[in-house]
Amino acid sequence: MSSALAALPPGLADWQYGALWLLVGSVLVLPFVIRWVEHNLEAFLLLMGAVAVTISGAWALGLVGEALRQPVGITLAVLAAGLAFHYGRGWLDRRFRALQARLPLKVLIFLVVAGLGVLSSVVTCIIAALVLVEIIHLLRLDRRREEELTILACFAIGLGAVLTPVGEPLSTIVTARLHGGFWLLFGMLGGWVLPGVIGLGLVAAWVHPPRGRGSLKDVRRGETLPDVVIRAAKVYLFVAALILLGAGLAPLVERFIVRLPAALLFWVNMISAILDNATLAAAEIGPVMSHDQMMAVLLGLLISGGMLIPGNIPNIIAASHLKIGSRAWARFGVPVGLGLMVAYFAAWMTLHG
Repeated sequence: MSSALAALPPGLADWQYGALWLLVGSVLVLPFVIRWVEHNLEAFLLLMGAVAVTISGAWALGLVGEALRQPVGITLAVLAAGLAFHYGRGWLDRRFRALQARLPLKVLIFLVVAGLGVLSSVVTCIIAALVLVEIIHLLRLDRRREEELTILACFAIGLGAVLTPVGEPLSTIVTARLHGGFWLLFGMLGGWVLPGVIGLGLVAAWVHPPRGRGSLKDVRRGETLPDVVIRAAKVYLFVAALILLGAGLAPLVERFIVRLPAALLFWVNMISAILDNATLAAAEIGPVMSHDQMMAVLLGLLISGGMLIPGNIPNIIAASHLKIGSRAWARFGVPVGLGLMVAYFAAWMTLHG
């Protein structure tokens, strides 16, 4: 997703930077205060992305092609998995029920969250998110706790997927930018990411309640083939919107973010909660950065990406499939993300302060 950055003009006027900051505020606030925006988040983000690109003067054939082309692979994966789950749901239900009968629920939830977090670096974050959605349907817990379990698992998947270049676009881009081998990011981040993934699994196992009413399974009643196709189309629009937003807001990154010291980079990259983290990584990461700066950028991007729905691909897939709204996601995702940010920052300062 980084090729669009080349289309940016060398500098913008002050009013353009001001307009872009206003747009960032709109993306952060409006989904929580206007119900239409929350229920039509894909269309809203696509509009905001187009406005951002217009303000930045970044429209180019390459960018349009990228916005049309890049979501195709993700969309096809979502569609294929949706069809597989649609037709094979009975078989999957029986296999999962057999597993539930053998394992205590707390152990099962820990294995789901931590296991998908680790496996996402091998099977990709997309497949991990789709498996998560199906498991959530089968658990039949209280709806609010299922939302919380989904969000915790998406944090774990977003963290774990970075460990290899095949896990997610961010890891692919960073490995290429640093001219590293397959295990580069595992060596850089494994000691930070794996404890976080395991910790999220333990928290998920600890907070779940007994089975109750109002399960997220309810949203799947009467699901039809058109529903499967519409969900995949929404994912396409979501990813296309994030590409445009990333390109349009890149001047803010280039002017105000990349030159900051490591400690500030860690917190400033909370902007990943609303922007595609692969585009941000492409704009910020490079061989000229110090090791501390790169670590701060990557950890900030990975942790904060789980806070809001647009923050990463697993969030988008899970929220779309399970019909989790922006407010419901933020109500739990923001406190969890801030808690993780504080914990990681404290550990960072202890080791590097």
